[in-house]
Amino acid sequence: MEDTDRLYRHLIDKEAALLTKAIRRDVAMLDRMIADDFLEFGASGTAFGKREVLQQLPVAEDGPAIHAQDFQARRLGEDVVQITFKSVRAPASSAPRYTLRSSIWRRRDNAWQMVFHQGTVTEPFAVV
Repeated sequence: MEDTDRLYRHLIDKEAALLTKAIRRDVAMLDRMIADDFLEFGASGTAFGKREVLQQLPVAEDGPAIHAQDFQARRLGEDVVQITFKSVRAPASSAPRYTLRSSIWRRRDNAWQMVFHQGTVTEPFAVV
């Protein structure tokens, strides 16, 4: 059996990596990290799948860095883990956007991939 804390740390690290410009620009890495049946409900209210992520994310304009905090993990099944966290993005030209985020990671063929993600705009919170 897998060490639960080590698994949670591994998936939180993968989640945080997906917020970095280096990973967001790397189509091959995104393809490995995101499941073919991936679905996202974005903070913008838009729903999209893996194809849209692979087409749009690598060529999207660079925005401000995304600050993420308060990561938590919980097992939903033997091969399914939910990661939740808060994020904030502070563009120079507009007010910061505070978001609650939730992702579902699934293990298949001994590899963990994100199968679902949702971002929900929320009230400002203390940034640590």
